[in-house]
Amino acid sequence: MAPSRDVSVGEIFLAFLLIGATSFGGGVVAYLRNSLVEKHHWFDDDGFLELLAITQALPGLKATNIAILAGDRLRGVPGAVAAIAGICLPGALFMYTVGVMYRAERDRPLVEAALDGVAPAAVGLLLATTLDLGRRSLSRVADVVFVVLTVLCVNRLDMPVPVALLGVGALAVAWFAFAGRRRL
Repeated sequence: MAPSRDVSVGEIFLAFLLIGATSFGGGVVAYLRNSLVEKHHWFDDDGFLELLAITQALPGLKATNIAILAGDRLRGVPGAVAAIAGICLPGALFMYTVGVMYRAERDRPLVEAALDGVAPAAVGLLLATTLDLGRRSLSRVADVVFVVLTVLCVNRLDMPVPVALLGVGALAVAWFAFAGRRRL
């Protein structure tokens, strides 16, 4: 998962600035994966999935959490600061501008239409990323069983996400540890 070459803080900032400027909502995970894995080759798929898994258990936005973790792994604290600044700056400037414009133009049908059109596109991008990552990471029947068990715990048993992740995660670790000993 280590970078194949020494990555500068400036490169990290620019990469995350581009991600922050060209994506929003749940679809940012797809852009993050594309940039970190395919474009820059800073992480492999397993490394990216590890970052994504850690961010699932943390409070806050996945994109900013991934940015902080990736920047830290690439260049330590300066890399984390560059990544978070890069990914947040475009959104902050955009939201400031939108806020000013919305205040002046809030009763316009075109504004409502634009907001209504963004939601389906974001959901589609999130679904495409989820299917792509799922295809790569769910290679065994046991993997699928643990995913389904986690979904059932959260959605049917109303367990808090961290509790479900810790419980099912501990079960999965025990399962794979036992399965690994059986093969030896």
